[in-house]
Amino acid sequence: MRFENQVTLVTGGGSGIGRAASEQFGREGARVVVADRNLEAANEVAGAICAAGGDALSLEVDVADEHSVSAMVRQCIDHYGRLDAALNNAGISHDPRPFTELPIEDWDKMIGINLTGVFLCMKHELIAMQAQDPVDGMRGALCATSSGAGRIPAPGQPHYTAAKHGLLGLVKLAAQENIATGIRSNAILPGSTDTPMMHSNPPEWIKTMEKMSPGGHFGTAENVAAAAVWLCSREARWVNGQSVAVDGGGVMI
Repeated sequence: MRFENQVTLVTGGGSGIGRAASEQFGREGARVVVADRNLEAANEVAGAICAAGGDALSLEVDVADEHSVSAMVRQCIDHYGRLDAALNNAGISHDPRPFTELPIEDWDKMIGINLTGVFLCMKHELIAMQAQDPVDGMRGALCATSSGAGRIPAPGQPHYTAAKHGLLGLVKLAAQENIATGIRSNAILPGSTDTPMMHSNPPEWIKTMEKMSPGGHFGTAENVAAAAVWLCSREARWVNGQSVAVDGGGVMI
């Protein structure tokens, strides 16, 4: 029960890694805010947590819209009184295509959700955490879902690569600025993971990616979520500003 009496928030909590993390937080005793642009999916996850004896609140959020993000954090504080940890996991992916054929509309949408969306969430989460009293010397912990593409290029996805690289910079700056306030910030870098987002890609591309994965198979959402949950826990209180690869050894740098 590492998160007993703590409040955690997960964006993109309705499926994939976000769902797995929400459920793990719930099993660890947290009161979980499950936020997703798909409110029906968020309701389902929150309902499952409550049915298992936990406490969860589902919220609809568009992470690319600051008013929506601000309202999400405000509702979390109004409902539970504080925010101890947040996994900023919401993101999208597009089919690969050559650099020179990427429409500006796709670039803008990707950056808006995968980079600006993380910035907006971190901004409002930090405001809330900075205003609350510390517990055991800590005011909170942030974690963001980057990707192996935060370190090496994702072929055919210049916008995804740029967003995931930029996200790591945000995490480092937040960690640096908030060392003295008792708020940590870290990132996870999943490799190829068996999630609904992965299966939205063309079947032939999925088969190729699976063959290229360590051991010839994808990681699971639960594998990745476990690392994020640990980074948000007090056990990781001396880990700050780090980018942790959770990919079975796919990227070793």
